[in-house]
Amino acid sequence: MYKVVEKFVSINGEGTHSGQLAVFIRFAGCNLNCSFCDTTWANEKDVPYEEMSTEQILEYVSGKNINNITLTGGEPLMQNNIEELIGALTDKQYYVEIETNGSVSLEKYKKITPPPSFTMDYKLPGSGMESKMDKDNLKLLTKNDTVKFVAGSKEDLERFSEVVKLYNLTDKCNVYLSPVFGKIKMEDMVDFMIDNNMNGVTLQAQLHKIIWDPDKRGV
Repeated sequence: MYKVVEKFVSINGEGTHSGQLAVFIRFAGCNLNCSFCDTTWANEKDVPYEEMSTEQILEYVSGKNINNITLTGGEPLMQNNIEELIGALTDKQYYVEIETNGSVSLEKYKKITPPPSFTMDYKLPGSGMESKMDKDNLKLLTKNDTVKFVAGSKEDLERFSEVVKLYNLTDKCNVYLSPVFGKIKMEDMVDFMIDNNMNGVTLQAQLHKIIWDPDKRGV
C-alpha cells in the first residue's frame, strides 16, 4: 500500500512535458529538508494520507483518460515497492514521469522495462542539501530523463555550471534550470547562461505558480 496525500489532474508545470495535461499522484514523506521546499506539508510525519494499492491507483488513473502520469512527493522512491506501481503504469503504455530529489539511487528503477522518465533534482548549495546527492545517478541518466537545477543565488548558478560541465550532462540528458520562486531574477539567470555559454540548457518557470496562487495545492 502506498501513502498518497494528493491525486489530481492538472498541467505539468515544468520539464519536457511542461504545459501538458497529467495525472499527479503525490506521496507522503521525504528524506531531505530543502530550504526552498514548496511541499513541506507533504513531508510532515503526521500528514493525513490515503492508503492506496497499485490496483486502486491504476483504477483512478484509467478513469481520467490522460496519457501522462507524474509520481511526485515528497520523495516517491521512498514508498515501499514503488517499482511495482511504476512497472504496472508503464505496462499500460502511460508516459510515467517520476520526480525524484537526487538522493535515492536510480539503479534498480532504471532496469524497469519499458522505462519511466526521471526528472531528478540536483540540489545546489542554497538548498542546504547538496551533500545528500547520489552523484552516481548522474551517470545513469539518458535522453529520456531530465536533471533539474533550482537556483536562488549567484553561488548556486556557479555550482550549476560546474556540475553540468563536469558530468557532460547536456550530452546525456535534458538539463533544466529554474529559479527559487521570488529569490532570483530570471533575466540574471539568462545573463549567466549567455556569459557561460550554457548551450543545451533550458531555462524554465514553474507554470503552476504563474497560473495559480504559488501556495495553492492540487494544481
